[in-house]
Amino acid sequence: MKDAARLRKSELCEHLKTSILTLALGPGTDLDEASLSEEFALSRTPLREVFRQLAGEGYVELRENRGARVSGMSYTTLRDFFLAAPMIYGAILQLAAKNATPAQIDQLKQAQEVFKAALRSGSGADRAMANNQFHEVTGEMADNVYLLPSFRRLLIDHARIGMTFYRPQDATMVENLSEASAQHDAIITAIEAGDEAAASQLAIDHWNLSRDQIELFVMPDGLDLPLGSMARKTPA
Repeated sequence: MKDAARLRKSELCEHLKTSILTLALGPGTDLDEASLSEEFALSRTPLREVFRQLAGEGYVELRENRGARVSGMSYTTLRDFFLAAPMIYGAILQLAAKNATPAQIDQLKQAQEVFKAALRSGSGADRAMANNQFHEVTGEMADNVYLLPSFRRLLIDHARIGMTFYRPQDATMVENLSEASAQHDAIITAIEAGDEAAASQLAIDHWNLSRDQIELFVMPDGLDLPLGSMARKTPA
């Protein structure tokens, strides 16, 4: 019984993470305890244990007497994302080049193959999730107890923003996706060679490729957030 309950908790946790990352549950959405409890055959106590875990990782927010909701995305959070992303990505890839093991490099190559397959025939959600997995591996490579929690929190919003980036609608976006894949290959090469400077620079290049897509995310075709031209006003 305990193993079955543990499995259902794990399934709920993964279900909520995927739903949040792919915007099936949008920012600020209230989580329906009753329906989730019924769907996953969990009582209130284990259900709330999952909520607390996800809150600690940055997926949800817990409100006293008002239940849990998906972490929001506001002008402030997106501005913070904009400012922190290039610094954190640069540090992560530099440390990845320094610390990566052969097994992790193989794992990164496998993640890149999944990403390429998603670009060829996957949905926008498949592409965003595959990209997220690629970067999660680089975080594990970096092996830094201080950076990793911040990096993982960053990846949550990067995946949500990526739901716009990975739905190519014109030739420019298709070209950007091809370049993103090529940059992943270059990142693997730099990490495998232990080239910290090249890996750090590729992090900046990779960030610059996606930063212009932020405005698509905050305009009506994205999340319809009233953020105006935040991307243009935020310093690089």
